[in-house]
Amino acid sequence: MKLRSIRDAQGLEGKTVLLRVAYDVALQKHGTGFVVAQDFRIRATIPTIQYLLKKKCRIVLLSWLKRPGGKVVEKYRMDPVARCLSGLLHKPVKKLDDCIGPKVFAEIQQLRPGQLLLLEIFRFYPQEEENDRRFAKLLVHGIDLIVFDAFGQAHRVHASTTGIQRYRPTYAGFLVERELNALSRISQNPKKPLVVVLGGAKISDKVAVLEQLVRLADRVLIGGGVANVFLKAQGIPIGESFVEDIFVDKARRKKVNFVRLAKKIYHQHGDKIVLPIDMLAASRVDQKAMKEVVPLGVGETIMPNWKFLDIGPATVKNFVREIQKSKTVFWNGPMGVFEIEAFAGGTKRIAQAIGRSKTVSILGGGDTERVVNEYRLEGKFDHVSTGGGASLEFLAGKTLPAIQSLFIK
Repeated sequence: MKLRSIRDAQGLEGKTVLLRVAYDVALQKHGTGFVVAQDFRIRATIPTIQYLLKKKCRIVLLSWLKRPGGKVVEKYRMDPVARCLSGLLHKPVKKLDDCIGPKVFAEIQQLRPGQLLLLEIFRFYPQEEENDRRFAKLLVHGIDLIVFDAFGQAHRVHASTTGIQRYRPTYAGFLVERELNALSRISQNPKKPLVVVLGGAKISDKVAVLEQLVRLADRVLIGGGVANVFLKAQGIPIGESFVEDIFVDKARRKKVNFVRLAKKIYHQHGDKIVLPIDMLAASRVDQKAMKEVVPLGVGETIMPNWKFLDIGPATVKNFVREIQKSKTVFWNGPMGVFEIEAFAGGTKRIAQAIGRSKTVSILGGGDTERVVNEYRLEGKFDHVSTGGGASLEFLAGKTLPAIQSLFIK
């Protein structure tokens, strides 16, 4: 199947385009207001915007920033994003205080070719997550066509993702194209050996992709909170380490025992799964906490009230060796509580090892952008995904609802 790209759209000149983007970026306090702390997701859409500007389109941008719960939350307004985008484009970006209504419709109608409007966050309306048809129709009032470039939200079935596509012709933006092409390098005939590095706090976010990738991968290196689940499944004491052992799937009305599932996965694919051989333990999650390296499986054990907060030095060396032997690496999730310097060593070393390697390197996950920025590794990887959940679901073989309709059969 071929993706219906914005390149395929005919007669774009003068058209009013709704550009659906995923500008859910981190903000930081600056004076009495906020500024964008990391602009990676905004910069990732610039090629699509520049293409539309070149075609003399009228551009209306639609995104969400945070989760306000269907009500207006002043600190979640899109003003900092508008200022950031304007600076990147060296061009005015007018930001409106709503996303629907007579004032918005009038502004869209008055828009001239080459001008940009940024609408207010649509999650101020509960109808967004309800995928309300009337709300979706209002979002495209005065719009000629949609360009969907919000890969990070492609797995959502909401009014602004799948809902709006019922009412206007929709095309994929360049970011969506890049994401699908990069992730397909893993899911379809990757260069071998393929090494998958999985970390982060929750196994529930990764179990489906783990079950899929463990069949494709030559090695799966497991760290972070995900490792705690596997260690517990092996009967190794983990003290008071964070472990997501039971997950309640409300949609399917059932509980998932991840310790039991991890035991099953390891039993079936233990020859591929590489677990930590030592861990960095600490008395508490604090920069000044007492800490020690605990070798695993040699009689030593963690103090009952301590926590594993990073992989140990021997594990780092082991993981780095596997990365150096690889031809393709997919990494999702930190190796520990990297937000605190005392527990950031494992994540930093793995990031640097992947960045230095000659392997095809693809990164995904909510913390990835921060890792890349924190350790000054921009440009060291083949692809850094803007979508954590979306990239995982794609690699798990699941359909991304907001992109499914963009394929020409």
